[in-house]
Amino acid sequence: MYLSDAPNGASFIVIKVALGKEVGKRLVDMGFTEGTEGTVVRTGFFRGPLQVRIRGYDILIRCFEAEGIEVEPVGDWSTDQGKDADKGGL
Repeated sequence: MYLSDAPNGASFIVIKVALGKEVGKRLVDMGFTEGTEGTVVRTGFFRGPLQVRIRGYDILIRCFEAEGIEVEPVGDWSTDQGKDADKGGL
């Protein structure tokens, strides 16, 4: 499973960063290392950037970058959770 699949509010544990070159190295430098736990704070509309909280700080990453971060879900990753957050409770 990849970080791009995570709904708003979902917690995860990083398994590996499968991106090469500079992008992958920078993500690892920012804290996306094996075994690190994080949370998706929110996702942008139309596959916009994701706000991720990891190691005590927030990072905005592009969707294509999130597609290269393999994660293990923590808790329930039901898609309804993310949809309700986007609707603002309507």
